[in-house]
Amino acid sequence: MKEVTHQKKQTFQITSLPKVKQQLFRWTQNFNPVCYLDSNAYGQRLYGIYEGLVAVGQQDQTSYHFSQIDPFDQLRDFHKKTGGWLFGYLSYDLKNKIEKLGSQNPDHIQLPEMHFFQPVYLIKIFSNKIEISSSKESPNDLWNTIQAVPTTPLPAASLIDPKEIKSRISKAVYLKTIAAIKNNLLRGDIYEMNFCQEFYVENTEHSPAALFEKFNTISKAPFSAFYRMKDKYLLCASPERFLKKEGQKLISQPIKGTIKRGKTASENKKLTRQLFRSKKDRSENVMIVDLVRNDLSRSCLPGTVEVKELFGIYPFAQVNHLISTITGTLTPSLDFVDALKNAFPMGSMTGAPKIRSMELIEQYEQSKRGLYSGAVGYITPEGDFDFNVVIRSMLYDAASCYLSFQVGGAIVNDSVPELEYEECLLKVAGIRRALCE
Repeated sequence: MKEVTHQKKQTFQITSLPKVKQQLFRWTQNFNPVCYLDSNAYGQRLYGIYEGLVAVGQQDQTSYHFSQIDPFDQLRDFHKKTGGWLFGYLSYDLKNKIEKLGSQNPDHIQLPEMHFFQPVYLIKIFSNKIEISSSKESPNDLWNTIQAVPTTPLPAASLIDPKEIKSRISKAVYLKTIAAIKNNLLRGDIYEMNFCQEFYVENTEHSPAALFEKFNTISKAPFSAFYRMKDKYLLCASPERFLKKEGQKLISQPIKGTIKRGKTASENKKLTRQLFRSKKDRSENVMIVDLVRNDLSRSCLPGTVEVKELFGIYPFAQVNHLISTITGTLTPSLDFVDALKNAFPMGSMTGAPKIRSMELIEQYEQSKRGLYSGAVGYITPEGDFDFNVVIRSMLYDAASCYLSFQVGGAIVNDSVPELEYEECLLKVAGIRRALCE
């Protein structure tokens, strides 16, 4: 294994976490690529280690465009070659290299199917300190530079008229599609399917940094991410973990079950009780838990896969969610890449059975998912990792001035099309606020 090049490392105490985060984020805007991960003080409730991670610049990088090479083998080889921390993403459409599937729907962002980079600078953020690792100048010099970054308000994020937001499918078509999917459910083709739709804005110019700061303040999600690759950006406020590896332990925390936040504590308590008792939401959750258990069993020692929490109620800025936690012990003969590949793409964004659901997703949806419902995260030199689910996210191409956000939900036998559509709007409320208010 190549010797890790992050040899200069230093820890600095901090007194104002919000200020330092803001300075760090703004400092990243001088670099390409950028991966800024923020748990928004929620991480400890969800097996979190870091309050945030910042990775900028590249010592080395690897991208994948569909070819005969297996992307997961490519990732494994890249990790062996670098021997260091890696940051990057896996797009949903890598499914086509795992199963005999295809993706023919239009793609208006055109990101590579996979991208990982070994950063020049790595900064670990904790509640009261940061740790700076550098392969170039001294961490102390970097810290002085970061502390000098102004915290004055950025130019206001460009507001757009809500009427400028278009949909790839109309509400009427959405409702008809849900009815068609329910026919597949009645025939027994599937038990549950995640159906998504794309909203988009054309010819819209934004400061991705200003828009992310605003969006992240509105949503405060535990798996938020800002990812820059040249002139393409991901602005993510995800509440969901796809998969985490810590030593030999694997942790997956799928979300299924959504209800709005109450305006008062008493109203919210009533709504969370309603969510917890909802037969439909519990059914959705159980089916995906079973699917995740099956996915993890492909990588874990027999008898070690277990449900640590079922139907956990977790509050977020706009919604409450049902989250379940499934863990397992990785088989010693398998590595971190096997664990990722055997569980990808995540069951919460596909359905059950998984392959047939993905076939129907391609049939019914009108946009290529790409990075949406993929995963962003990091891999350590030891092969530990943590990846989110890319939902509640905007993708922005600064060159074409095209902004996209997709949203979906689980469709089951007792889904009511009109209510499913309303749930989609609830899930993107934070995005609409960031763009329009």
